[in-house]
Amino acid sequence: MSDYARPELLVTTDWVAEHGADAGVRLVEVDVDTSSYGDAHIAGAVGWNWETQLCDQVRRDILTREDFEELLSASGIDNDTTIVFYGDNNNWFATYALWQCVYWGHPEDKIHLMNGGRSKWIAEGRPTTSDAPSVARSAYTASFGDDNVRSYSHHIQSGLADGAINLVDVRSPAEFSGEVIAPPGMSETAQRGGHVPGAVNVPWSQAVNEDGTFKSTEGLLGLYGTLDDGKETIAYCRIGERSSHTWFVLKYLLGHDKVRNYDGSWTEWGNLVGAPVAKGE
Repeated sequence: MSDYARPELLVTTDWVAEHGADAGVRLVEVDVDTSSYGDAHIAGAVGWNWETQLCDQVRRDILTREDFEELLSASGIDNDTTIVFYGDNNNWFATYALWQCVYWGHPEDKIHLMNGGRSKWIAEGRPTTSDAPSVARSAYTASFGDDNVRSYSHHIQSGLADGAINLVDVRSPAEFSGEVIAPPGMSETAQRGGHVPGAVNVPWSQAVNEDGTFKSTEGLLGLYGTLDDGKETIAYCRIGERSSHTWFVLKYLLGHDKVRNYDGSWTEWGNLVGAPVAKGE
């Protein structure tokens, strides 16, 4: 991992086994399948439910500053806590939670992702528990939201007009082409299928190996090496979780200076009046 731009943001399962219970360290599991945490998780890890705890329950938005502070405080996390995220589906929603922590100002030197996620830990036969830990409440204070890591539809519209952005659509080829609007079983959808004109399709899952760990720098450059380094890059998917995975790769593993995650993604763009849509490969 040493040849990544910011290798310190990744930790191994060995590191977690050795340091996960250290004072000042909090493991956080975030799964696509929200029942997985209750079945089995790493001892000491708290579980965050992406459907109820990582998005506003009234507005279509990420957590407010106040709700983010409450989530971290209830999880026993303060501003000096080292947070190690992991989850199923090769860390889909783990990176989404990590992205929100960066957005709300948690220090980058105190944020890590367990390479390989939940599946690697279990495949290695490491111990799990179904018991939720007892954590002492803390008092967390968030910063103001950092829009340098978050994109909105108006950024994309102005960037398209100026030719000033790289757009990476990280969804499946069938979603990109407009053949389907959402993966099977997913309820969040849009009125129209297709992609943002000018976007390149690099499915997020291509960035990982079979065991869920990230590909080497060489392998990642084979996927993203054609992006124009002189332009800002915006990644999007359907609701912003898969694109946060690609955002992590581009920002921390490949070291791109200007990368944002468009969390409105296709469920916003595909419903947005007047937004251009392209279909096909």
